[in-house]
Amino acid sequence: MLEDRTTVASSPTAWPAAYPQGYAVVDVETTGLARDDRIISAAVYRLDACGEVEDHWYTLVNPERDPGPVWIHGLTSETLEGAPLFTDIAEEFSARLDGRVLVAHNAVFDWQMIAREYARAEREAPVRQRLCTIALSKELGLPLPNHKLESLAAHFGVVQRRAHHALDDARVLAEAFRPSLRAAAAGRVRLPLQECRPLTEWRDTATPRIGQQPGGYGGYRPTSWRPSRKRPACPYPNPGRYEEGKRLKQGMRVAFSGDTSVERDLLEDRAIEAGLHVATSLSRLTSLLVTNDPDAGTSKVVKARQYGTPVVDEAAFGQLLRDVEPASEP
Repeated sequence: MLEDRTTVASSPTAWPAAYPQGYAVVDVETTGLARDDRIISAAVYRLDACGEVEDHWYTLVNPERDPGPVWIHGLTSETLEGAPLFTDIAEEFSARLDGRVLVAHNAVFDWQMIAREYARAEREAPVRQRLCTIALSKELGLPLPNHKLESLAAHFGVVQRRAHHALDDARVLAEAFRPSLRAAAAGRVRLPLQECRPLTEWRDTATPRIGQQPGGYGGYRPTSWRPSRKRPACPYPNPGRYEEGKRLKQGMRVAFSGDTSVERDLLEDRAIEAGLHVATSLSRLTSLLVTNDPDAGTSKVVKARQYGTPVVDEAAFGQLLRDVEPASEP
């Protein structure tokens, strides 16, 4: 664990009174993206009401299982073997979060992973609101090419030293969040705060329930009808089907089927930002089907079998999104 306290006084004039009094900028690295995946490292930068750093904290976490994509986060089973369990760090983690707004890049993912870990430990995370820096950048109308963390960092001149390392990702986000917060305050922009409702129970063999909120897991109905969203046309030609072991390429047609851990709309937005074509149906031209239940009898899964369409789960797709090959032509 690392600790550093550096408080800088700052009080912009006419700071909106409705703004929170403190923030906890969080990043977690995980074994994957699915509901049963675990946190393997966590970092928190505590910021005051003006976005100035108060201190920071980092810890490894033993997930009690395979660490997942080591080639991305670099944390091997050997490295994590002697790390504390989540139950061992839950109290200190809580102290870092208590009374603050949780800030993260794609905050719904970090919050859901944290909430599940606390539920497994039969505890409750002391978080009542979260703020997603993707949503904030959209509110501010920042001229970003996409909504990746590295693009937000580059916009504010923040240098990233170790991508996919929780401590450095949290530092980068904290440094990018400060000018974002100041810009919001100067423009009297409403912060896109979202309510956090903790898990009320956890069963390893069943879908967890979140509070008493309507809409099911994570605020959406996993099996309910979803209205279609008009999306911009993909500017790249379809390069064909995805081949196992290779990279996704811009222009590939991707379809989704069944429940997802990350909210479907957000997952589709990430695919589009990466330059992929999100298809609402599956055809012989579909490059890839993403589903967490390849044995389901949905029409998309059935057609994927008929056409020989490659299939990957949500976790694998999330990793593929991190390194999409540019299109050869627009």
